[in-house]
Amino acid sequence: MKQDMQSSIVSPLLDHCPPTLPARSYIDLAAFEHDLKNIWGNSWVYVGRVNDLAPSTVRRLSIAGQNLILVRDGEGKITCFHNTCRHRGAELCSVAERPLKSKLIVCPYHQWSYATNGDLVQIPFASPTDDFDRSAHGLLVVHTHAWNGFLFVCLADKPPPFSTMPDLGEHALDSWPMKELLTGHTLTKTIDCNWKVFWENYNECLHCPGIHPELCDRVPVYGRGYMTPHEAPDWDGQPADSGSLKPGTSTWTMDGRPCGPTFAGLSEKERQAGHFFVTLLPTMFVVAHIDYVRTVSLTPLGPEKTELRAEWLFSKETLVSPNFDLDNVVKFATMVLMQDAEACEMNQRGLKSARYYHGTLMPQEFDVHRFHQWIRQRTDYSAALKEER
Repeated sequence: MKQDMQSSIVSPLLDHCPPTLPARSYIDLAAFEHDLKNIWGNSWVYVGRVNDLAPSTVRRLSIAGQNLILVRDGEGKITCFHNTCRHRGAELCSVAERPLKSKLIVCPYHQWSYATNGDLVQIPFASPTDDFDRSAHGLLVVHTHAWNGFLFVCLADKPPPFSTMPDLGEHALDSWPMKELLTGHTLTKTIDCNWKVFWENYNECLHCPGIHPELCDRVPVYGRGYMTPHEAPDWDGQPADSGSLKPGTSTWTMDGRPCGPTFAGLSEKERQAGHFFVTLLPTMFVVAHIDYVRTVSLTPLGPEKTELRAEWLFSKETLVSPNFDLDNVVKFATMVLMQDAEACEMNQRGLKSARYYHGTLMPQEFDVHRFHQWIRQRTDYSAALKEER
């Protein structure tokens, strides 16, 4: 689910019940490959926290089916390249992560060596002729961008402006000390569903009463199937608190109490809300609380398989506190995420019915409809799928 803290004066409910994406777009290999090429291959994709990539390190990545390397030199500068030598195409790094030796990226096959900016600097043993242009044989660059301590890469030759990525704008998290936060816990889980199914589940709360009883207790408006009070069919148009937490609680921990010192820069409105969602399609969402920040990122693995990676970020002061109880923080969001994962897998299994061609959205699923429109702007499934019956 997502929710902002703005009090709208207009109901967000749809005035019609539009069709969903075609069922086969969640199942067929051709549609999945279409998504990788047209969406994931042209978007900024989250690849980890900057402070989790040590200086003088090479890390292997797989983005949209492409084999890449992420490099951080001894001075901390980060670059990204296709994981292929310009000599005869050998893989430059075959392990998950390794130290950068001798300040060079060295191909293990014939020892062609590259600077961390990608320039070809050494060709040992061989004797190239005059027609060989060394400057034309540098590594194949992939664009990188750092935002709030998060690192993103984009495969496109001309990536979209990063400013268009965060749904609430690049400055939405300015009240939080994002760059200084440290990773305190990571959870990785593979779920048996298409990546789009996960985002659809995230973008509505009609499922909350049946799937998330504990979360509905913590955020009472969720128990009505809404993300904000403005989604009620009988909303009277007056401003209302958006998704405030249960009285006596102030954050998403098992006991509802902060796990450490609260962030000093938050406004009173941000403190009262207790949670603030920022979405960066198609790759991740960020949930900022008064005492910690959580992220969930996606990696499509196949038409019906997606990897979820959740990270819990804390201030150094919180992590070193002798009273810090990590389980009290992690268990609550993990419980919610596992409930969502089970719901998504249930949804995926039902999509495979031979008689199900597409679904129908309800007025409260306006954010699912926006997501579908976002998908339709970037890909045309008619080019990947045979005509539906």
